[in-house]
Amino acid sequence: MSLPRIEGDSTADFVIIGGGFAGLSAARRLTELQPGARITVLDAGRLAEGGTGRNSGFMIDLPHEVQSDNYSGDGDDRAMIGLNRHAIAYARDAVDEYGIDRNFFDPAGKINGAASAAADEHNRSYASHLTKLGEPSELLGERAMREVTGSSHYVSGLYTPGTVMLQPAGYVRGLGAGLVSKGVTIFENSPVTGFVRESGCWRVIAPTGSVSTPRVILTVNGHLESFGFEQDRLMQIFLFAVMTPELDAEALKSLGGQPRWGVTPSDPMGTTVRRIDLGQGGNRVVTRTCAVLRPNCEATQADLQRAARVMQRKFDQRFPSLAGMTMEYAWSGHLCLTLNGVAVMRQVDDGVYSGCVQNGLGTTRGTLTGIGAAELACGQTSIVTDYFTAQARPKKLPPQPFRQIGANFLLRWKEWKARDE
Repeated sequence: MSLPRIEGDSTADFVIIGGGFAGLSAARRLTELQPGARITVLDAGRLAEGGTGRNSGFMIDLPHEVQSDNYSGDGDDRAMIGLNRHAIAYARDAVDEYGIDRNFFDPAGKINGAASAAADEHNRSYASHLTKLGEPSELLGERAMREVTGSSHYVSGLYTPGTVMLQPAGYVRGLGAGLVSKGVTIFENSPVTGFVRESGCWRVIAPTGSVSTPRVILTVNGHLESFGFEQDRLMQIFLFAVMTPELDAEALKSLGGQPRWGVTPSDPMGTTVRRIDLGQGGNRVVTRTCAVLRPNCEATQADLQRAARVMQRKFDQRFPSLAGMTMEYAWSGHLCLTLNGVAVMRQVDDGVYSGCVQNGLGTTRGTLTGIGAAELACGQTSIVTDYFTAQARPKKLPPQPFRQIGANFLLRWKEWKARDE
């Protein structure tokens, strides 16, 4: 699906800046709340070609606090589980309504993999936490992990059934196509450079056109800072991933295991590995690890090269029969975190609403903050708006250069500690 870029000046009832999980979820929610409203979505690139389409595709229902030792949350876990499942149900309804390929939305669950005794203890601690919450999980031994993944690297795993495995690019493009069929206008390759007050409305400006609207919804995650909001309060983190070429019959036989699975590390600073099949983009293995803070929202070529070397080692370590296989793709993905783990989902100016800052949980948290921002823009309240508007403001970050130096030192140290995970 190819969509036009904005040309000339127009008007709309709502303008959404950003066409990722949050932006497209906001657009869909607006179609439900205000049928017939003129809704325009502006995306700086093409749908799903940025970080939205390049994430690992885990739509997780359970607590998944990436800044903790074992993903346990801070006491609001039951509320967060309910909200995560609300997001998953909302996405499932979109799949049904828009006829999105069900291979792109697979309720297969996921596994926390452990490669050491310490990591296994993290899994057991997390399993105990889930039991207290009344949530099911299953501890897997070394043999079971080998049967699933084909790898002898893992000593144990913790399976939880509620995660949906997305093919993120396919899901997002399907969501975009469905919205267009419902009358939503989506402009690609239309980066917004700013918006200004004119005659009681906002004029949203792109290089090749503009849209005047009474209500703007910002769903730009960490680029919220680019529009002047929450400056020096958002941490711009990049994660990296590589993908194998299409695996031939010989490689698949050597690999073994099941054709589809996803393993997140029991230590959040470890390595995520996912295997996909033909229905999701080809028989391939995706490896994701390494993190770096870059305040300018742009990773460097050196960052990518270092991460690619690390991930090659991680891949070879897990799949020695395929060791040395040249990866076909390598990329970085932008995350935005806050020190206190809060989102920015609230009204930030007169007629301006934010559905930003996903804290590394873009599929579920992005869906939720998009829904909530749309509801606020329509004067509605819900469990989503109640939860996020009650959150504190993001904490102020340390000044530069201490912020970047200190954060990257800490990330590298945690990465080293989790080097086998």
